This record gives sequence, structure tokens and C-alpha cells, in this order.
Amino acid sequence: MASSTTSRPAFSRWLSASNDITQQFLSIGAQPDFISLAGGLPAAEFYPNAAISEAMERALSRWGSKALEYGPVEGFLPLRQHIAERMSRQAVRSFTTDNVLLTVGAMQGLDLLGKVLIDPHERVVAQFPTYVGALDAWRPRSPSYQALDWDVDGATTADALRGAKFIYTVPNYSNPTGALVSIAARQALLEKAMEAGIWLVEDDPYLALQLDGTAVPSMLELHGRMEKTGSYQGPVIYLGTLSKSLVPGLRVGWAIASPDMIQALVLAKQSADLSGSMLTQALALELLEAGLEEAHVPEIVRHYRSRRDALCAAAATELGEWFEWEMPPGGMFVWMRSRHPAIDTDALYGFALSEKVAFVPGSAFDPAGKLRSAMRVNFTRNAPAVLEEGIARLAVATRRYLGSNC
Repeated sequence: MASSTTSRPAFSRWLSASNDITQQFLSIGAQPDFISLAGGLPAAEFYPNAAISEAMERALSRWGSKALEYGPVEGFLPLRQHIAERMSRQAVRSFTTDNVLLTVGAMQGLDLLGKVLIDPHERVVAQFPTYVGALDAWRPRSPSYQALDWDVDGATTADALRGAKFIYTVPNYSNPTGALVSIAARQALLEKAMEAGIWLVEDDPYLALQLDGTAVPSMLELHGRMEKTGSYQGPVIYLGTLSKSLVPGLRVGWAIASPDMIQALVLAKQSADLSGSMLTQALALELLEAGLEEAHVPEIVRHYRSRRDALCAAAATELGEWFEWEMPPGGMFVWMRSRHPAIDTDALYGFALSEKVAFVPGSAFDPAGKLRSAMRVNFTRNAPAVLEEGIARLAVATRRYLGSNC
């Protein structure tokens, strides 16, 4: 009889090139003695528990067994209709359910896009630094990456885009940098994508978290201004979610795209999960129809603004000698860049963990893993006093790290 130590086939090669940073910071966040500045997590104390409980009762009463069964791969039809109407208002053009696929959070949309668009070693043009979840989703496909230049007259020309499978962007309060892309840069990129004839992915999870300034139209809306009539056939693939504006536990997101792209994503999705949860999608519909998002978002934005300000003020006192950053106008993150050439944030990470504080090193957002002079810190999850303590711990870790290199 073979023993339990008998050799078995090796795991797929892509796993050896992956990272476990997301798994780490989600685990760390559950430890009460740790202060996590790492995850992109909403503040749990503001979740609208009572409203969700009432909406669940309404959903079960209204939809009965339809909410408890398998459903269409595309998702719960009444919610798809609601999202189509919502996006039609936002983008100033008409969308139908043929343009809508419901996903398990926006993250599943990224995974499905990799499956339908990327063959091994093909090229993706992506903003740099790039959202770690997107890199993880596409890692099994082994794409190559070209950094996106947002400059209106920059290096990312239509000629440079030809041959790429798609462009990946997070223009609203980017993960990880918190940057907001200008209308001019969005319009220029849209026109270049159309000229090059490639897809343009607009990942928009932080739309609701506008802390300062005025809203900027999405590239989906900009395309709608250019082509106002007829069924939507444009190059923009728009990803949305309720994870940041309501609660992540719903795991309800959506993709808006031309019907041919939606059908391709549906084929990929049916082999991934067969069917999303009709129960949480029906619940999401009840919450949206009741106007909970409009009531809830201003309240969390008020708290997030004070948390951002507290973190940046503490960082100016404790970390300003070693790091620089811009105050993000929205979203969840501050992107801190080293002023000190000796600081390697991959190495600093270990010192931070020993002080029971966590951040995400910049290398996680670089397809080549070479960006080691920056770090992403989150301000939404913790109260101001906790953020101040977390920054103080990070300052202690930085002093220890720099002292160990002297």
C-alpha cells in the first residue's frame, strides 16, 4: 500500500509566481492585537444591519422559492433590469439586460475577463501600479504587461495599443494610489482605444467614495456622449460593485459591456460557478429599490473623510521624514512613496509585522515585483485613534528597520 508521503504531481506553475499578500492581510485583520492598514475593507461598524434584515424578509416574501433556487448564469433578471436602468441614467444612453452580467463582486468580473481575453503571454496595457487583485486574477494566463501612460499626449498612442488584448484602468480613486484621473485623460484614452480597436476595462469599485471635489464622468458615460443612440456596442467594459457602497458580504457586482462580450463572459462564468446567489441578488434589489445606497453613502463618506484626514495628519508627524504622499480625493488608500533610498518596503514589511501593524508593499502592485519603494495604507477600516496608533507603530518599525541597515 502506498504511504501518505507518496509523491504526487506538482501544482501548476503559476502558483509559484503568485503571492499570498491578500490572504495574509485578511487573516491579520481578524487578529485583535494587530492593526491592519493593509486591506481594502469598509468599516464594519457602519454596515446597515437592521435595513438588511428587513430587506431580506421583503425579498423572501416577494420572490419566494425563486430567490432560493439556481438561477440564470447572467444573474437575477429583475436586478439586471435595475442595473441596466441605473447605468442608462449614469451613462446618458440606453442599456438593456443584454448589456448586463451579474458577478460575484467585481473581482469575478476581472477573473472572467482574463479567461475570455487572455491567451498565454499576450499583452495587457495596465495602469501602473496595478491593482493586486487584477494581477492575481490574470496570473494563470501569464500575460505580459505594458504600463499605461495617462498623459493626454503621452506615450500610450493608438499605435502602442495595437496588439494588446485590452487596457485595464481604475480611474476613480485608483487602487493603490488613490488618484483621480482627469476628464481630458479619460477622453483621450477612450479615443485611442477606439482607434486601436481594443477593449477598455473600467474597474470602478470606489465610485461612491468621493471625499472631496466633484464627480468625473466615467469612460462609459464619455462613450455615451459620443454615440447616444442604438444598442451599446462600444469598447468599454465597465465593472461595478456594491461591496464598497453597501456591504462586501452581498458579493454582488456587475459587468456592463456590448452583448457579444457579455455572452463570452457568460460562457466563462457557467463553468466557474454555474449560478450566482439568487438570494443575495434579490436582497440587493430590495436594498437598491428602497434607496438604501443613497441614504447610506453620505454617512460613511463623512466618517471616511475624517479617517483619511487623521491618518494623513499622523503620518505627517510620524512618517514625513521618510515618506511622501498626496491626499487622495476619494477611495480607501494613501500611496506612500519612500524619500529614503535605503527603504525597501518588502523588507520593512517584516519589521512592521513584528510591531503588530500591516500595510501592503508596493511590489504587490508591480507585475514584475520590482516596485519596492512604496506602500499602500488603508484608512477606511479603523477609527481615527486606531489609525494614529497604527502609524505610530509603523514609525517604530521604520526606525528599527533603518537602524538595522546602518
